[in-house]
Order: sequence, then structure tokens, then C-alpha cells
Amino acid sequence: MILVFKHFFYKNYVGLSFWPFIFLKNDSLKEDIVLINHEKIHLEQQKELLIIPFYLLYIIEWILRSIYYFDIYKAYQNISFEREAYYNEKGLDYLKARKAFSFIKYLWR
Repeated sequence: MILVFKHFFYKNYVGLSFWPFIFLKNDSLKEDIVLINHEKIHLEQQKELLIIPFYLLYIIEWILRSIYYFDIYKAYQNISFEREAYYNEKGLDYLKARKAFSFIKYLWR
């Protein structure tokens, strides 16, 4: 289910997946198939990790990478979940062939 919250997002962020919803910054983003695919990849990651562990791992990895890079945005870009989603967001059939826990191979890329 896709919901729109105009005042929820910080700066350039326009989408967020929070099981089972995709939140977008504005209505026109519903037509952005690449963004929607990116967020669907996150929903799949959340589902396979039984939701709460996904968020815990996401935060832990973001904290560790923030310490490593001394840059919170660069840390965000290098979270394994984000790497998988960004790398595959244009592959609209990616989720059909995606294997469980595929984000793991993006931990060290």
C-alpha cells in the first residue's frame, strides 16, 4: 500500500518503506517505477528478516558505517540494504529472480 505524507521527509528523501507500507513525499512519485521498485526491494528485505530485525540491523549498520566514514549520508549510501536496492532498482524483474538474503553480498562491495 502506498501512502503520501508531504511533510514527513527530510531534504532530498522522497520515499520510505515501513512494512507493509511505502510512504512517498508527493502523489506524482507514485508514477516513478524505479523508486517504487527500490522501495519494494526494501519491503522484501524487511519481510525475509521478519521486520523488526531488519530495522535493528539497518540502524546498527548505519551507526557503524557513520563511524567508519565520518559522514552520515555516505554511511546511508553504503548500508548493504541500500546498496542492493540502488544497484537493482532499475531491474523491474529483479524481485522475481531475487534470492533470499541477497543483501548479504552487498556488505563488502
